[in-house]
Amino acid sequence: MSGLDKMKTQILKEAEQSAQEILDRAKGEADSVLEKAREEAGKEAAEIRAKACREAEDYAGRAKSASDMRRKQAILSAKQDAIREVLGKAYDKVMDLGDEQYFDLLEKLLERYALPEDGVICFSEKDLKRMPEGFSGKIKTIAAAKGGSLALSDEPKETDGGFLLVYGGIEENCTIKAVFDSKREELSDKVNRMLFG
Repeated sequence: MSGLDKMKTQILKEAEQSAQEILDRAKGEADSVLEKAREEAGKEAAEIRAKACREAEDYAGRAKSASDMRRKQAILSAKQDAIREVLGKAYDKVMDLGDEQYFDLLEKLLERYALPEDGVICFSEKDLKRMPEGFSGKIKTIAAAKGGSLALSDEPKETDGGFLLVYGGIEENCTIKAVFDSKREELSDKVNRMLFG
């Protein structure tokens, strides 16, 4: 082989070697870039998974909280319905009392609400008709004990039961409905404790 051929062979060999080194280096860099891309993709995927898990947990928490709230509202509504029903039945029971018990109750109401003034007491037509004998005397006695006087009005008032006290043009509503309404919160609390502890 001539010197020129040797030189060519040497140059080609060195070129091949240099090309191989460049290819190896490029492949190494490509592998490094690819590995780095894989790592970053893995990190991003892990972050996406973690974020999705957090969002799913948040959603589940909100859904549970909303469900708990709806359950509590349903229970509260059912309790309020039960309390209303009990109070309604209690009102009906008072309105259905026999004459003696009913007027005993009115006597107690009068003792509570009579004022030490001169006034008029008014009843419904139904109560005027069924008023026991001697009840007008009890009215006068109770009013006098309070330091006042009450005249029984012969003119019936539109009431459900109970009576109206009129002192100097000012009406005190002592009907059964008004008494129940004024005590509704207190009665509701008592019924709530009785029914639900």
